[in-house]
Amino acid sequence: MTQDPTERFTIRVDDYAANRPTYPEELLDLLEREGVLRPGEVVADVGSGTGILSGLLLARGYEVHAVEPNAAMAEAAAARLGSDPRFRSVPGRAEATGLPDASCDVVTAAQAFHWFDADAFRREAARVLRPGGRVVLVWNIRRTDSTPFLRDYEALLQRVAPEYKTISAGWANDDAIGRFFAPNRFQKRSLENRQSFGFDGLKGRLLSSSYAPPYGHPDYEPMLADLRRLFDAHRENGRVSFDYDVQVYWGSLE
Repeated sequence: MTQDPTERFTIRVDDYAANRPTYPEELLDLLEREGVLRPGEVVADVGSGTGILSGLLLARGYEVHAVEPNAAMAEAAAARLGSDPRFRSVPGRAEATGLPDASCDVVTAAQAFHWFDADAFRREAARVLRPGGRVVLVWNIRRTDSTPFLRDYEALLQRVAPEYKTISAGWANDDAIGRFFAPNRFQKRSLENRQSFGFDGLKGRLLSSSYAPPYGHPDYEPMLADLRRLFDAHRENGRVSFDYDVQVYWGSLE
């Protein structure tokens, strides 16, 4: 892949903001129960995108530095969250956030770590964290074979999106995450999540993916025709569902 990963979502911001899944409240409950998130702390949400996790953190009372290199995505987050005085939009990268030394208690990366230079991100996270700080990595991982609809959707992606297999292999990769936290160990938990879509939502969810052929690509119209057939074959009461496993990892870099 030659495209700068920070620019992959520029043309997909509206679909991303409208149709990507949030995270269940159980995620924040878990992190608070385990002492990973503590009252009054400062969180650097790195690769914050349109602010999905940032919004949940703000709602729980945390101060959030939303580090996002893509201006269009950062603008979408600021439009939704910028009125909260605890929200700060930071135009930085995972490898060079621009945050001061020892300025944060927790670094989070939601649906983003697989785009980072892991070694450079580790050095940067260690720099901005205060003593005792923690790193949290989170993904919503769509199930690929738990329903006939999800099996057919997976087959569609395999057929029309050449980059899909390579990109998806990086999601929640335990080996890569183990190397990132080494020599320390990490903790891992899995939660459940679900989205339900009409056809327009399903279309937007597909087009929010960086690997989906965009408008103007020769495969764009055939892909949407296949998606329509898939939706019509599987819809119940006019809707289909994505089931997710929320994979969350946390640990210390000290």
